[in-house]
Amino acid sequence: MNLHTLSNTPGAKTRRMRVGRGESSGKGRTAGKGNKGQMSRTGHKRKAHFEGGQMPLIRRVPKRGFTSPNRVAYDALNIGELAQSIKGDITPEALIKAGRVDGKLPIKILSGGEISEARTVKAHAFSAAARAKIEKAGGTCEIML
Repeated sequence: MNLHTLSNTPGAKTRRMRVGRGESSGKGRTAGKGNKGQMSRTGHKRKAHFEGGQMPLIRRVPKRGFTSPNRVAYDALNIGELAQSIKGDITPEALIKAGRVDGKLPIKILSGGEISEARTVKAHAFSAAARAKIEKAGGTCEIML
């Protein structure tokens, strides 16, 4: 097999339909746009969210609540899992190296699980219960900015 012997399978390449080129072309006269009306005119643009006069989805779905523009998204991690999987101090660098976080979001330590030995934990935020568990075990919590 050589490059000059290759060919497409039958039906793989079809010519584009040339609309408005006479009745016998199959798409003549109205060029597939139907008869009269706004939609058949040139220059008409259909809105992306238009649903043919039906009540649009965005207006049918109930709206509730409020999303704060100042919300901070965190990578949340439980202290019990970190105490088991990471040896030594728990820092963002150690968490990235262990593959627990990707380093794009700030880190918040939550109180899930148990911690038995004294550890220094560095993170951007702590839950009150996580802080209490760490300090009860003899460790320290350092908030990073």
